[in-house]
Amino acid sequence: MELARRARRQLAEITRLEAERVTALARVHDGTWRVTVELLELSRIPQTDDLLGSFEAQLDDSGRLLRFRRVRRYARSRG
Repeated sequence: MELARRARRQLAEITRLEAERVTALARVHDGTWRVTVELLELSRIPQTDDLLGSFEAQLDDSGRLLRFRRVRRYARSRG
């Protein structure tokens, strides 16, 4: 859980976007962790038109962010 919180916080800080939720957490074969976080990229009215980005972060065992990338961008209503 701590790794998920760290990934969420670090991605929000780096991108300056609001972190919505962690959607996946997995141990990778090389000993690192892969965490997927949804970030609010564009707020709209109504909220169903918000644009979200799904970002994949790779962290080491201590929770240090090694790399990240956006893997998907979508409207909240099309989740």
